[in-house]
Amino acid sequence: MTSIVLLLISGVILFIYTKLLLDNEIEEELYSNKARLEKLLVEDPSIKGVSPVMEVEQVLKPEKLKVSDTLIFDPSQNEIELFRQLSETKEIDGKYYRVTVRAMVIESEDILFAIVFTFTGIVFLAFIFLFFLNKSRNKKLWEPFFINLDRLKNFSLKSNKSLNFEDSEILEFHELSTELELLTSKIQIDYRNLKQFTEDVSHEMQTPLAIMQAKIDTVINDESTSESQFAKFSSLQEDIQRLKQLNKKLILLAKIDNDQFVNTETLNINNVFQDAIENLKELTTTEINFIDGNPINVKMDKSLAVVLCNNLLSNAIKHTGNSSPITVRIKNDIAFVENKGTIALSKPDQIFERFYKESKKDESTGLGLSIVKKVCDYYGFTPSYRFRESEKLHIFQIDFNTQL
Repeated sequence: MTSIVLLLISGVILFIYTKLLLDNEIEEELYSNKARLEKLLVEDPSIKGVSPVMEVEQVLKPEKLKVSDTLIFDPSQNEIELFRQLSETKEIDGKYYRVTVRAMVIESEDILFAIVFTFTGIVFLAFIFLFFLNKSRNKKLWEPFFINLDRLKNFSLKSNKSLNFEDSEILEFHELSTELELLTSKIQIDYRNLKQFTEDVSHEMQTPLAIMQAKIDTVINDESTSESQFAKFSSLQEDIQRLKQLNKKLILLAKIDNDQFVNTETLNINNVFQDAIENLKELTTTEINFIDGNPINVKMDKSLAVVLCNNLLSNAIKHTGNSSPITVRIKNDIAFVENKGTIALSKPDQIFERFYKESKKDESTGLGLSIVKKVCDYYGFTPSYRFRESEKLHIFQIDFNTQL
């Protein structure tokens, strides 16, 4: 666009400048012819000139110099032509003669347009040539950059394959590729080390926790243990149990992040909820009602499907008010888990965040709904929460339509 604007401006400037040069050249020729004609007129006052190029006419009084354009019929061309004329009076022996000389402008205009259009044509062809030359050249120069950009977009920390970039003859691109290779390689190493550390810590914690719990069981079962000691050890045992649950849930989140659940199969979510409800009935006195609907078939790991359903139900059981019944409904490929409550959550937008708890209950780790969100994100489901004020009802729902 810049080249086109410059081309138009330079074309106009060249046109004006060339026209001025030609006009000045024509006027110089007219003055020269006028001087010749006046010299001949001094020698022979009877000269009449050569029409329409030169004319001599006797007048009564002197006239000022006048330069103008005029249209005159040219017998030689048999048509009306544009002439530029110069006229002035000349006094000879007390008599005044009007001397008029003319030059045809048409040829000058032809030369003018020929120059302008030749220039324009040359510049236009040069522009086209340079455009395609630069386009092909730039494509070659930028090709490594776009190749590396695509590779960077497809880069994954979970892949053990190192990221190799296309080399470029451009110094800046070469340095950028080198630094990115070093950076991504370091990130992969740090990620693997952190992953290994998390797995090792989580795994190694299981053994000492189990040993601690076994020793506490031994102390509790000892007949010499007092009631005060029994209460303290029982509280400690509950803390250890909660720590074990927390550790297991953190391990589960780490496994989901590390993409370790690859055994996908087609599951009926309705059946998974029914099985989970049956299992929980043996562990809780809370009534759970199941309203079945259209079957929801999804592709996912069975263990994660069980975790998803169990965590939703466990959350509802922990936070239902006055041991009110819980309702699970399946409708239009959406699963609803509803439980009674007194007030709505103060920060519903944070309900699926890790370790966020509005309840003060000790048995809650703050990871149950976070695991639900992580499983949904892993398979493309959409979890959400709302509170129905009219019925004082907490409603958690999982929309499976995004995968279906």
